[in-house]
Amino acid sequence: MKTAAFFSALRCGLLVLAACGAAPADDAVRARAGAYLGPSATAVSEDGRVLFVALSDARQLAIVDLPDAKAIRTVDTPAEPTGLALGRGGQRVYVACAAAASSVVEIDAASGAIVARFAAGHTAMAPVLSPDGKRLYVCNRFDHDVSVIDLKQRKEVARVAVVREPVAAAVSPDGGELWVANLLPAGRADRYGVLAAAAVVTVIDTRTLQTAQVRLITGTTSARGIALTPDGRYALLAHILARYHLPTIQVDVGWMNVNALTVIDVRRREVLNTVLLDGSLEGAANPWGVACTADGRRICVSHAGTNELSVIDSAALLSALRALPLVAFSNAAFFDGTSSSYGVTASGEDVVNVPGFLAGIGRRVKLPGVGPRGLAVRGSLVYVAEYFTDGIAAVTLRAENDAEVRGLRLGPHPQWNEVRRGEVLFHDGRVCRQGWQSCASCHPDGRADALNWDLLNDGEGNPKNTLSLLWSHRTPPAMASGVRPTAEAAVRSGIEHILMAELPEADAAAIDAWLKSLAPVPSPYRVDGRLTPAAERGRRLFESDRVACATCHPAPRYTDGKMHDVGSRGESDERSAFDTPTLVEVWRTSPYLHDGRYTTIEQLLTEGKHGMTNELSDDEIADLAEFVRSL
Repeated sequence: MKTAAFFSALRCGLLVLAACGAAPADDAVRARAGAYLGPSATAVSEDGRVLFVALSDARQLAIVDLPDAKAIRTVDTPAEPTGLALGRGGQRVYVACAAAASSVVEIDAASGAIVARFAAGHTAMAPVLSPDGKRLYVCNRFDHDVSVIDLKQRKEVARVAVVREPVAAAVSPDGGELWVANLLPAGRADRYGVLAAAAVVTVIDTRTLQTAQVRLITGTTSARGIALTPDGRYALLAHILARYHLPTIQVDVGWMNVNALTVIDVRRREVLNTVLLDGSLEGAANPWGVACTADGRRICVSHAGTNELSVIDSAALLSALRALPLVAFSNAAFFDGTSSSYGVTASGEDVVNVPGFLAGIGRRVKLPGVGPRGLAVRGSLVYVAEYFTDGIAAVTLRAENDAEVRGLRLGPHPQWNEVRRGEVLFHDGRVCRQGWQSCASCHPDGRADALNWDLLNDGEGNPKNTLSLLWSHRTPPAMASGVRPTAEAAVRSGIEHILMAELPEADAAAIDAWLKSLAPVPSPYRVDGRLTPAAERGRRLFESDRVACATCHPAPRYTDGKMHDVGSRGESDERSAFDTPTLVEVWRTSPYLHDGRYTTIEQLLTEGKHGMTNELSDDEIADLAEFVRSL
């Protein structure tokens, strides 16, 4: 069946279902969804008549009739859907369903039936179909690799290791390369200059499955979106750019965090430049998704923190970047920590140092909902998933410098309870003075950005590694130096001194409620939820009098809540004793120690001489580390 005829038949079927009462646009979606839908990713059919939406909270795929969403069907998925891809011709939809043992389901778009399932890794995300339709690539976030699924053989045929938490990918027009966005930096956090912390993009040769890394500029973190221009010449990466070298004295002019688009020359595998999406006095917090129009004329970026869509003139942007002197951003830091000012050179460095570079090149479009994430483009229409308000923003891009915006409801407007309202506030960049950042900018998913920050709560000049907020309310005190007696106190201090804002007590309490609701993700180092034999040996060592790890890290919270001097004081530290962190979910919080000097648990146990480990053999160190990573 040809594509147009197929989707015409599908559209008619949807209308018939709606007319018969089988799938009204509101109630049927809500009936099986629980409290919230949580649209997070979108794809649109080739003829523009059908929209597919991953409903993460409802654990469903929504099939939406366009242009007005008058008919909506839903398909239950086996776990949280975190991304989707359309098969060639649109008859099939591939949905990544995130779990400790994830699956990718192949859904018949016309019937809604699941026709095949493919095994994937831990927390599968962002499926990408090869141009010839023969392969599906799936990011396995917490296995730090990519599944290669052969659709003819109907099975996974390879796993390709990347760097750290792959969350998005894009395939080249000829299918020869897969470009993968790694969410977080993977190295030490206590180095500056050419060794400073930065996320990377992994490039996979799809023929040989060999990989290469493109290092991004210093401070790149939360790299959530990647796309290739239609001609395949440039890769586009949406991410946060952290000024973590500076003391956190203000947010104005993007002093702490800015929000960026990096343009990479694909052939050379080098960063062409990084531009700020922020205005001079108006931040664009938390860029998420990025896409190009098919004609290559516009680049679109969703801003999850300010509820906007950036629309950028591609030709004007590339022309401006090519006119700049080349700056070796991929090998140097844009701050060396010695200058108190920035944006003073007449070079490409100005682009990343001064907000407002895109004035006259791009515009920001206000969206009707809250929490825009994934987006899909078809012709002049952009469909953006609005996570917190259970809708889709439909943006029509016009030839003139404007856009028409409509809201498409996927269900009734959600009534947020206190936990959900706290989640919204945690991710809302509008809470921050001038909209530069949100709590989630430094704590993605309530965890950590893998960077050191010089917060002023314990003096200046002694950076500390960002802590995960998981169980922070259960394991006081807060902060590595223990300067906040409780997580509640830390939340209110962060609102005042990091976001430079004031919130009603009820809003701070709502943020507390959401943080308290966070649950540990099952460790990828367990097998079917159980400890491996090595981890069992490590558990016995951990609990033994010989090693005595459990003295300071007793189960079930794996912290005694006390300050200890373990010989970890660094040159810049003003104290020797630090709070004992929980080890729950420590497998995802590298780098380690209060100043982020170790990248692995093994390094912490050996080089750091942490605990009573001096007499352990190499095998015993490996077993102990395996247990700790299993928590």
